Amino acid sequence: MTDLPGTCDLVQHVVRIPEGAVVNVKQYPLPFESQKVVEEEVKKMLDLDVIEPSISPFSSPIVLVKKKDGSTRFCIDFRHLNKITEFDAEPIPDPEVLFASLQGRQHFTKIDLAKGYWQIPMAESDRAKTAFRTPQGLYQFKKMPFGMSTAPSTFARMMKMLDLDRFKSVHFFDDVLVATEDWCEHLEALDGLLTELGKHGLTVRPSKVEAGFDSIEFLGHIVGEGSMRPVPSKVSKILNVSVPTTKKQVRSLVGLISFYRRYVPSFASIVSPLVELTKKNQPNKVRWSKECQMAFDRVKEILSSEPLVRLPDFSRPFTVRSDASSTGIGAALMQPDDDDVLHPVLYASRKLLERETRYSTVERECLALVWAVDKFHRYLFGSHFFVETDHRPLMYLRQSKTANGRLLRWALSLQEYSFTVVPIPGVRNFEADVLSRLTK
Repeated sequence: MTDLPGTCDLVQHVVRIPEGAVVNVKQYPLPFESQKVVEEEVKKMLDLDVIEPSISPFSSPIVLVKKKDGSTRFCIDFRHLNKITEFDAEPIPDPEVLFASLQGRQHFTKIDLAKGYWQIPMAESDRAKTAFRTPQGLYQFKKMPFGMSTAPSTFARMMKMLDLDRFKSVHFFDDVLVATEDWCEHLEALDGLLTELGKHGLTVRPSKVEAGFDSIEFLGHIVGEGSMRPVPSKVSKILNVSVPTTKKQVRSLVGLISFYRRYVPSFASIVSPLVELTKKNQPNKVRWSKECQMAFDRVKEILSSEPLVRLPDFSRPFTVRSDASSTGIGAALMQPDDDDVLHPVLYASRKLLERETRYSTVERECLALVWAVDKFHRYLFGSHFFVETDHRPLMYLRQSKTANGRLLRWALSLQEYSFTVVPIPGVRNFEADVLSRLTK
């Protein structure tokens, strides 16, 4: 283990651009006081063997970005090069798939590859395309730089080639999580993973290793013991946000709280007053109304109550609860515990479109079900599940011979699913009912 980046032997980063194309962008003016930062960063990258002197006709400009702690981050602006770079379709890991794979895991160790991108060598023929100009001269990358549009795909390809499943591991870029049911299995998997990484020239940052936990932070959530919950420090940040005064600040706030929308029943409905403030016809200086404050307070109240959702367990049946009001539709994906008590796995909701508000009651209820099943498709398709709803006509949706065209289309869309409709009183359908009715 070391904080120094290794050199992977599995893959090289290539930059495919039209033949004969050259990108040479004039350097943006650098403040005199920032030139020392550039000099130090160049020296560090030379010492790490990440860059080398260049005689390339290419040149992308340096940009210095202020970080929240007041320090400066050295970056290369590859936007002009990215515009002509051929797209790489290698898929990026899907966080929902990763979370679903952690059900039943009891022991967790998280490792972080040391400067992950800098562990992938540039194809020698493409190094010149990465050149950048500094007061000290022209340099080019020997290792894959940050900021290139195809870099995430190259990194994902490398991780795929490692075949981490062999070591009971999942990854999201350079965060690797070993997750096992048994402790002895955990030690064996961790040893195998570290050996495999070393075999291919990859290094792990010792200061970032978190080993042997029964729950752990991963991708902004605490996972473990069959559930997920928000990270307390991130919730605290939300609780301490000042009231926004501009449209840009409102957008930032909505983006911040949206990260934890999976824990908030009726999220789309609750935050609708905030979203309204960001529309084009709204002034840049926002009017923070009582409704906006109530919406923000409601989100903070839910998140501060330490909500959690269950990790999906595909050995247990899913239950979908859906409901509709005159203004919105809502759904909850549930699963039973060992005592057959249902617990939430996911919440989802949205406001009705203007034309949908004119649907009849039965049509809105059917819309809610069809939307919910489609929303939870990846969890439901291929297995039998239950639909709990407080509207009895839904029980006859698939059997209706006199349905109007819209209902008939919806019925046909559900034919590929296997489910049983279970009627329940509206008072028991609390989760989905809240989602749909808190839309005003």
